Amino acid sequence: MSASANTEKREFQTEVKQLLHLMVHSLYSNKEIFLRELISNASDASDKLKFLALQDDSLYEGNADLSIRIEADADAGTLTISDNGIGMDSDDVVANLGTIARSGTAEFLKNLSGDAKKDSRLIGQFGVGFYSAFIVAERVEVFTRKAGCDADQGVYWASAGDGEFELGQTTLPDRGTRIVLHLRADEQEFLQPFRLKALVRKYSDHIAVPVLVKDEKPVAPEQADGDEEPRTETSWDQANTATALWTRSKNDITDDEYQDFYRHVSHDYGDALAWSHNRVEGKLDYTSLVYVPEQPPFDLYNRDQAHGLKLYVQRVFIMDDAEQFLPLYLRFIRGIIDSNDLSLNVSREILQQDATVQSLKTALTKRVLDTLDGLAKNEPEKYQTFWNAFGNVLKEGPAEDMKNRDRIAGLLRFASTHDDTPAQTVSLADYVARMKEGQKEIYFIAADSHQNALGSPHLEIFRKKGIEVLLLSDRVDDWLMSHLNDFDGKPLRDIGKGELDLGELEDDAEKKAREESDEQYKALTDRIAETLKNDVASVRTTHRLTDSPACLVVQDGDMGAQMRRILEAAGQELPDIKPVLEINPSHPLVQRLAEDSDGGHGDDLVSVIYEQARLAGGDTLKDAAGYVRKINRLLLDLAK
Repeated sequence: MSASANTEKREFQTEVKQLLHLMVHSLYSNKEIFLRELISNASDASDKLKFLALQDDSLYEGNADLSIRIEADADAGTLTISDNGIGMDSDDVVANLGTIARSGTAEFLKNLSGDAKKDSRLIGQFGVGFYSAFIVAERVEVFTRKAGCDADQGVYWASAGDGEFELGQTTLPDRGTRIVLHLRADEQEFLQPFRLKALVRKYSDHIAVPVLVKDEKPVAPEQADGDEEPRTETSWDQANTATALWTRSKNDITDDEYQDFYRHVSHDYGDALAWSHNRVEGKLDYTSLVYVPEQPPFDLYNRDQAHGLKLYVQRVFIMDDAEQFLPLYLRFIRGIIDSNDLSLNVSREILQQDATVQSLKTALTKRVLDTLDGLAKNEPEKYQTFWNAFGNVLKEGPAEDMKNRDRIAGLLRFASTHDDTPAQTVSLADYVARMKEGQKEIYFIAADSHQNALGSPHLEIFRKKGIEVLLLSDRVDDWLMSHLNDFDGKPLRDIGKGELDLGELEDDAEKKAREESDEQYKALTDRIAETLKNDVASVRTTHRLTDSPACLVVQDGDMGAQMRRILEAAGQELPDIKPVLEINPSHPLVQRLAEDSDGGHGDDLVSVIYEQARLAGGDTLKDAAGYVRKINRLLLDLAK
């Protein structure tokens, strides 16, 4: 069918132009991916029609036999993929094929690495599957009519991938979408039916609608009626099994089939790290197949973006991104749920209030956490890959899911002073197993970077005594710890908050020496407190420092310093709170200050010690120029 002559030319948005250029010139290492993407889109169109037809079967227009057809024309050099699914109207075509509104193209381009093979894997992750057609085609035409529209309301769309596209009306007697690829001269392999069938079996065998490939086969001699010239007959061969994979027995499904299905439901070109396939009968009746991805999608940290499983009811597709079945901190999970317990006419709002949905959510959450537990215990290298990709999202769990808080805590990983590396490989169970005899608490410190946490003066006494400390440097960590109070009966203790009491880890001699030091330096702490009365709540001696002259400590009950800095950077107004300054009585600078009873440079030295404590804690100087002047005066005094 030809397009109407009444067409108009429009320009793609800038990012789409860049993407089309990329598709044409760069992504050739995995060019066969285009067929999988176009078949997946056609399958989605069929699923959507089946769902809408539950309410209005007139949308079938007398033909409920859904299929996807692939036809190669070697003489014309074209490959056609057509479906009789929901189809598109003019607005749908512009929104899906002409703009970046639903394609995520801008983010796609931002994430390119320059490696063609690696970049081609981004196609599915960013929802730009249709554009992959330009990997093999020099021109693409789309003929489509939305189900329920009149025949003369068909839409024609075409582009040569040069930054423009044509849009017009055409008459189409059949609903659905037909995509015609005018292949490049060097892509003739995709005109061979056996090659097309092999690709369908490789990538789309699990598609629930039949994928039919047109083939020309020679007629057997006994059927040729004595003709001298060989004859051929046309057939439409089904290339896929068209069986919903999740309905089959786990024992009959290979790992490759599971991975192929993952790529279908996730539009990810890579593999899944793990999956869990379960059939449950009893109080709840459902089948679930959930996957743990290897790589994060571009919108992972957008909590408002639609996330979730594909929902089926008795094998009838209901919706994508059914977010009601998993908590938000598991939004990276991909897969499907098929339940017989949900009515077909439920809406999104009703689902949110349905008790059955809540039961399914509880069961699926447990299933996912079981899968992660198994991965952590049996395949720690794979789990580390998962953690590197999704750890920060899983850290949202203890605040959102109190019921599973302890299970989530066991899955968390941190950096620690055990090896001083920034790699987050230490579990809380690892930490507890290495605790010192008599140690009652799990110690941690939060900072804005691993290096600042590692260099914090608060660690000095812990290093001296060989006590391990967790090093927290992710933005979410301080918030996480405010909701994670204990693990395995051991309280978690921020070493930057409150007075430090090491309990049985200190001997009687150390405790007595500390009491004597408090009394000996009381006059000095009072003098410093008066000098810094506008900046600190109080001043006291400390035993937590061995090398530094002083440190700042947040009072118990106050917000952590790192969380405060994050909120202030976000523009949030916070009440003014003052920290406690702790001084190290054994440090030469503090001893010099104690000897300076007549004033002298005492105030300058107090100010310098205080500002250094701020810097060591990750804060900035309040008066950088004033700090420099005081340092210079002290240096000149020492030089005399």
